Amino acid sequence: MAIVYLSLGSNLGDRVGYIQQATSLLSANPDISIVATSSFYETEPWHMDTDKWFVNAAMQIITQLPPERLFLECKRIETFLGREHISDKERYADRVIDIDILFYDKKMIKSENLTIPHPLLHKRAFVLVPMLEIAEDFEHPVFGKTIEQLYDDLENPETVYLYGTKIEEE
Repeated sequence: MAIVYLSLGSNLGDRVGYIQQATSLLSANPDISIVATSSFYETEPWHMDTDKWFVNAAMQIITQLPPERLFLECKRIETFLGREHISDKERYADRVIDIDILFYDKKMIKSENLTIPHPLLHKRAFVLVPMLEIAEDFEHPVFGKTIEQLYDDLENPETVYLYGTKIEEE
């Protein structure tokens, strides 16, 4: 069994509802057991031309699915929930759900469809803040730094609020 960390996010429609549905669909798979889920965080869009903020969460699972099969299961759930997969040049677009594999044990995997650890997670507060809640001491297998150290290294992190605490400007 592998210990895996996922990032879930949504910035369209019922953002919390989409993450909850994705969580239910993941847990319905007999080859996946959810160990921990972070709180929900409302996050500023990262490198996107949109005014729609995201809701993000992190999750620790245990699975016997190999990395590529887990990736396909995540894509299946995204499609089931209505995500339209678009070309790589438009990959930073609004979405109903996004499920990324951050870590798969401490493995380093590079294939045509999948790179683990996720290649940009160390630059994204919207990934690191939820991860701090469930795995602050997990050590990145490439950088040799904990999640907490990666967060401390961020330069100009995007804004992240605990969901429901963001104060709207009038």
